[in-house]
Amino acid sequence: MKPLRPLAPVLLALMLAGCALEPVRPWQKEHLAHPEMSFEPDRLDARFVDHIHFSREASSGGAGIGGGGCGCN
Repeated sequence: MKPLRPLAPVLLALMLAGCALEPVRPWQKEHLAHPEMSFEPDRLDARFVDHIHFSREASSGGAGIGGGGCGCN
């Protein structure tokens, strides 16, 4: 137990910091729905990159679509 004694204040601080966080309220979620918060800010460019990728891989699916290029659904 003595080797863990120096880590006790750090672990206590981490546990207390986790309790201080409050969940996102429904009226705060509007800020997360802005287009600049998306992973792909340019939809047309993302679709173009996906098309190029699947054309080179000779497959389809895997990006939210069921099935693969091998025919083994």
